[in-house]
Amino acid sequence: MGSPCHFALFDLQPDFRVDLEQLAARYRELARTVHPDRFADASEREQRLALERSASLNEAYQTLKSAPRRALYLLALNGRELPLEATVQDPDFLMQQMHWREELEDLQDSADLSGVAAFKRRLKGAQEELNEAFAACWNDAAHREEAERLVRRMQFLDKLSYEVRQLEERLDD
Repeated sequence: MGSPCHFALFDLQPDFRVDLEQLAARYRELARTVHPDRFADASEREQRLALERSASLNEAYQTLKSAPRRALYLLALNGRELPLEATVQDPDFLMQQMHWREELEDLQDSADLSGVAAFKRRLKGAQEELNEAFAACWNDAAHREEAERLVRRMQFLDKLSYEVRQLEERLDD
């Protein structure tokens, strides 16, 4: 990571727990200063640099505002890159995934909007539990494997909640 740390960009200490409102406010503030429109009359090089700074600021913001991406980033900062498609050696969670997928299919088949809302609330609770568990162990070398397992679970739940939002939109139409 040759570029400055995403956290440093926002004057934050590297930590999983981030004040998202503070992050968003700082992002808006920084985005105004590097916005390419401000460099419309500048040299071509300055315009290109402004574009690059704007792009890296946006990338840093997108990473830090997403719990799974922030978790992966923290592990990477500590020299732990997760394999992209790691097989989940987590039989309990595999069973849970199958259960959630079946439940989501049933909700889709029955077009049950209130059932989808209840499912979404349970999913959010599961995500919050995972976030707390990760926050408690990510920077403890003795719990690194646990942190990696939790990140994989977070990634799955993030993807599932995206699918739930899509289903909700389809049922709302």
